[in-house]
Amino acid sequence: MNAQQIKVAIADDHKIFRDGIRMALKDKDYLKILWEAEDGKDLMHKLAIKLPDVVLMDIRMPELDGINAIGLIRKEYETVKIIVLTMYDDQEMITKMMEMGANAYLTKTTDPEEIYQAIITCMNDEFYFNDLVNKAVLLKLQYKKNVRQFYPNPVKFSEKEINILKCIAEDKTTEEISKTVFLSPRTIETIRQKMKEKIGAKTIAGLVMYAMRNKLLE
Repeated sequence: MNAQQIKVAIADDHKIFRDGIRMALKDKDYLKILWEAEDGKDLMHKLAIKLPDVVLMDIRMPELDGINAIGLIRKEYETVKIIVLTMYDDQEMITKMMEMGANAYLTKTTDPEEIYQAIITCMNDEFYFNDLVNKAVLLKLQYKKNVRQFYPNPVKFSEKEINILKCIAEDKTTEEISKTVFLSPRTIETIRQKMKEKIGAKTIAGLVMYAMRNKLLE
């Protein structure tokens, strides 16, 4: 991991929760709490002034909720990693937020050490998949059997691409995938981006869901 400090912003309408997260992360290596926002509108205002690397964001906030905020962030600040940190563990909401561009989804009962790990993982490997996200994705697949309603044009992947897809689904890091398929990390990132473009997926979660629907991981 790059030793440069990771700038973190916290957006939540409960000050006591923001204070708790700030205290839990203040002594963690490589992290710096850049600022806090009390609602979605405040979040967007502060993003325009000083851009963090990672935003820890609640869903239910006044003025502008997390659902609308994530759409604006993805449109205006593509490089910012978004970690949803909320009390809601609704499976439909989890898949919705991941498909909209969240890099991780955690509940507020998550241990601070896992929050820290999610931040580091998102910075290094773009996404953090935990049991909560994996379960939500799998359950959604059970109810979405007709892949054509999502991706009307069938896409064919090469053997190399399928091998990389399998590694992604196994939650391997870019470095681990590189060693497995004997390609450079930069090449892995390029192939991963091209695969997303092939199917019109915006996120790695969308790519994995497509692969699972089409039984490419078997």
